[in-house]
Amino acid sequence: MSNQIGNTEPASIILAIRRLLPELAPAERRVADQVLLDPTRAPLSTSEELAGRAGVSLATVTRFCRSLGLSSYQQLRYALAGEAAQPPGSGWAPAQGSDIGPSDALSDVVTGLLGAEIQALQNTAATLDLTVLEQTLDLLVAARRIDIYGVSGSGSVAQDLGRRLHHIRRPAQVWTDSHDALASAALLGDGDVAVGLSHSGHTRDVVEPLTKARQSGAATVAITNFPRSPLAAAADHALITAASDTTFRAGGLSGRQAQLFVVDLLYVGVAQRTFEPTVAAIAATSAAVEPRRMPRLSGRKD
Repeated sequence: MSNQIGNTEPASIILAIRRLLPELAPAERRVADQVLLDPTRAPLSTSEELAGRAGVSLATVTRFCRSLGLSSYQQLRYALAGEAAQPPGSGWAPAQGSDIGPSDALSDVVTGLLGAEIQALQNTAATLDLTVLEQTLDLLVAARRIDIYGVSGSGSVAQDLGRRLHHIRRPAQVWTDSHDALASAALLGDGDVAVGLSHSGHTRDVVEPLTKARQSGAATVAITNFPRSPLAAAADHALITAASDTTFRAGGLSGRQAQLFVVDLLYVGVAQRTFEPTVAAIAATSAAVEPRRMPRLSGRKD
């Protein structure tokens, strides 16, 4: 597998701003909100004009640029202008997954949500660090024991990862209760792997057991949407998704779709590295559940 689609930097300056939002100070957040409100306007605005619309000082605009890793507002303008000049489909598209208003037509809601799902997958694929993915796969294949932590929406994704690894003979256990997760994490050690899933990366019930697992000597992996989150900081290896939160949908379906995409990559990667025993395990589990399938109705040809 080549590294052509993967890199450590966001493919989009807009994506970088969205990822940074939870970590920004309130004044810098107002600057970010103004940029996201109309990304095509900022490249045409002076720093004074942007500061005025956000109701902040010029120094705040400068701090916001530095939080993005840029040395000046001019660099931000160039980045936004370059992104606006990209052809459709090459990066973040303002019309896809944009906020839903109370008067939006149902057809627009359908189109907007579909765009958000597609964009989340595309951006995750484009920005995923394949080196970190390879390192994570090596850990999972060699692991003596695998703990997986997740709650709420991320809990269902954690369950999916655990079930699929278990079905190909990986020693995986999922913990969705914080007390059980902490107790299990305390028993991990060298040769074990702990995986924490949280879209926001701020979920205490996931961050704390992953931190405990690391303290116990296990290798730790985070799957989160925000690289500067506490969960990412608690991990040796962070796999970063790229879903955008919109109205009604903080950590919504696009976030779980992006997580499931990463989970699918982990499952397929482990299966590739353990090909023969995986094929045997899949055959055994398929045969075991086959009698539970309902017979076809008489006369049906599908």
